[in-house]
Amino acid sequence: MRLKDKVAVVTGGAKGIGQCIAQLFSAQGAKVIACDVGELTYNDPNVEYYKLDVSDAEACKTFFDYAADKYGKIDVLVNNAGITRDALTRKMTDEQWQLVIDVNLNAVFYLTRHFGPFMQAAGGGSIINISSVVGEYGNIGQANYAATKSALFGLTKSWAKEFAMKGGNMRVNAIAPGYIMTDILKTVPQDLLDKFAAQTMLGRLGQPEEIANAVLFLAGDESVYITGQTLSVNGGMRL
Repeated sequence: MRLKDKVAVVTGGAKGIGQCIAQLFSAQGAKVIACDVGELTYNDPNVEYYKLDVSDAEACKTFFDYAADKYGKIDVLVNNAGITRDALTRKMTDEQWQLVIDVNLNAVFYLTRHFGPFMQAAGGGSIINISSVVGEYGNIGQANYAATKSALFGLTKSWAKEFAMKGGNMRVNAIAPGYIMTDILKTVPQDLLDKFAAQTMLGRLGQPEEIANAVLFLAGDESVYITGQTLSVNGGMRL
């Protein structure tokens, strides 16, 4: 029970990596609020669903007020929600660009500007930003996605410094998953998936549970001396 009596917020918690994180947190003793625009695809007595469009700044403030009032504390915030709208740059529309920026980057700011200081004032906590291998190395046709995921590295380091200014156990870290078998990859041709797998030292793509395990480590007390860091969980991709 590595998260016993802790309260955690997980965005994009309805399915995929977010679902695995929420359910693992629950199994480890946490009360979890899973935020998503879509309904939960699972039932868990320790996971509360909150319908939230994270790209809406006012909705994020309303959600923060709700969570802070109901639980009195938040120990872990996982900024996991993310989308793709892929296109070559010369073909990418303003809408494709802006939507990815809004969900993958602006939303992280909208939530953290409320939860970060709140957690800091309470004596500490752990914020985990879910980035991507694409943020580290880029990818053809994903300039919008790469821009948002790369930006999370800078936010992570800045917030690790800012939220530690007054002392306390306040930590901010990022995880950069490799190619993980979620719904996002279901539209990718098999020959490309095989290519991605071949680029890893372990010769395979990752599973959502493997990302959730890394998030659990950064959320729990085993990582109390780790902050401002990016943990790449990608099977040794691009070494």
